[in-house]
Amino acid sequence: MVPPKKMLLRFESRDGQFRLEVSPSDQLTSLLSPILDKLPKSVDSTTITLSNRPFGSDARLLSSLEGITIERVGLKHGEKIFLSYKDQAPLNGHDSVPKSVTTQAHNSSNRLNGLPILPSEDVVITEAPMTSPATLIKNPWDVIQQSPLDDRLDKLDGKIPRLRDQKMCRHGPKGMCDYCMPLEPYSPEYLAEKKIKHLSFHSYLRKINSATNKPELKSSYMPPLSEPYYRVKRDCPSGHPQWPEGICTKCQPSAITLQAQPFRMVDHVEFSSPALINSLLDFWRKSGSQRLGFLYGRYTEYTEVPLGIKAVVEAIYEPPQMDDADGVTLHEWENESGVDEVARLCGMQKLGVIFTDLLDAGAGDGSVICKRHIDSYFLSSLEIAFSARLQAQHPKPTKWSDTGRFGSNFVTCVLSGDEDGGIAISAFQASNSAVEMIRADIVEPSADPSVMLVRGEEEDDGSPSRTRYIPEVFYRRINEYGASVQENAKPSFPVEYLLVTLTHGFPTESTAIFNTSEFPIENREVIGESQEFRSVAGQLSVRGKSPEKGVRSASDFHLLCFLHGLGILSKEEEALLCRVATTHDLADGFQLLNTPGWATLLAIMEESGERPPKRPSPLSYGATDGSVADDEQLAKRFKGASLR
Repeated sequence: MVPPKKMLLRFESRDGQFRLEVSPSDQLTSLLSPILDKLPKSVDSTTITLSNRPFGSDARLLSSLEGITIERVGLKHGEKIFLSYKDQAPLNGHDSVPKSVTTQAHNSSNRLNGLPILPSEDVVITEAPMTSPATLIKNPWDVIQQSPLDDRLDKLDGKIPRLRDQKMCRHGPKGMCDYCMPLEPYSPEYLAEKKIKHLSFHSYLRKINSATNKPELKSSYMPPLSEPYYRVKRDCPSGHPQWPEGICTKCQPSAITLQAQPFRMVDHVEFSSPALINSLLDFWRKSGSQRLGFLYGRYTEYTEVPLGIKAVVEAIYEPPQMDDADGVTLHEWENESGVDEVARLCGMQKLGVIFTDLLDAGAGDGSVICKRHIDSYFLSSLEIAFSARLQAQHPKPTKWSDTGRFGSNFVTCVLSGDEDGGIAISAFQASNSAVEMIRADIVEPSADPSVMLVRGEEEDDGSPSRTRYIPEVFYRRINEYGASVQENAKPSFPVEYLLVTLTHGFPTESTAIFNTSEFPIENREVIGESQEFRSVAGQLSVRGKSPEKGVRSASDFHLLCFLHGLGILSKEEEALLCRVATTHDLADGFQLLNTPGWATLLAIMEESGERPPKRPSPLSYGATDGSVADDEQLAKRFKGASLR
């Protein structure tokens, strides 16, 4: 018997080319299985079409060619067939990715919460639900909405005025020369004179924009900012299969050379009141364990730096966490969106994170050990990775970037011991390169806090990784001869190349929008402090006749978050309450007293056994006579007690 004659057919698709050996008597539908073996796993098999021309109008669905043989359609040895298909529909609005990758991305937080990591685990950063940095936006200045602060700084001239030099200037009082003309906001001489280490973001923007776009050349405008991208680019135009099956010089990332970032997104962190820091330190004083909180406030102009930005912290919210003497383990923060909504109603937003790293010196005078200094580290590699993850989740929208975003305004503050044994605040940001290296899974924290490790392309079991590509990483340093040399960053490099330092301080005159901090702070049950209806009744009962005291009693961010969690007030009533807490307006306070939601809150407190006192003033349900109020509290204390 003569064996059936074999022939080769060539196939071309958007994911590359391949060949199949077939028999002329084979049915076309029998090719489905070998074709799917050559295509990506996400291809929908019911949408595969065949055509003898690219983008041909005569394309036929492969599934509709049942019973038709290859010989019948006239295909000959070596002919090319063009494939077209669609990817499978995403599930629940999310991209269809392998289950293993999704699970690994979910478990990546284990590196920060102290839980063990399996050896086979391949950690992948889950990006924020925004446009991929690789996706360029045409005319971002038309579609990207910046913050009002950025729009205001864009309109400022930013130049630094100078007085007339009595020795060098030869002109009159209305003239100008090189010795008295205003300086650009990025002038190196001015920055060195004022000892400003980093350019502000908008000064850096002016500097690179003047080099990128020159109006005198009348050329087309180009966005001056571009975020670093250290991952393999998808949809390479070369036509080869997607990485890791294929890669070329067009889609692979270039070598990385780390340098100190010359600018910072935020220049200064200002705490509106020292009570914010003291409340966080009280937890350490009472328990000996570390504590972490998220900063809420607003961004505003910082006049000490040309075109500068400062973060004004108005409140610190402490999420659910397990505290130890040497660190913090974060738990799931279920009401994060609710806290963010309360902050928005108060005109605030999430600014950053703050945590303690304190160890008592044992001298009995309150001094602490200095662990962070120039000879050790200022922010450990684990903390830099933590900060970079948070910055990746809070990108900064800007119309000056080709991707519509650039960096992040999210800050990281540390409370630790200084060289004098006191407690000092330090403020940092991870550089844009650090954020992208963490997102691309190129680096990982080390047991030595002063160095960062560069990951290998192999897994712990020796198999090649299918989720990350590790390019060459270098850094520049000054050697013992004073020359700038380039070093290979593998296997580790100093963490200083991934850090940007910020200044911090307190205002000379307190301008805090929240006037009281007496309400118990959330998630402190471990030291015997909890938020209850009794705390609400005690907060809103002010012993006095002044209406201003009644308004001030509701000016507490922790109280507002607790009331929001109860769900008693409507959205309009909650917005009114937040306006009363931040503006301290008596008229709004009286209006709040007459709302149905506030009456419901009082009724619930009465039913729960917490009797709200009489109301002589807005939000003040205390008695007008202090002695009468004391008698009521004494009667309440002994109510139900028996003397028999």
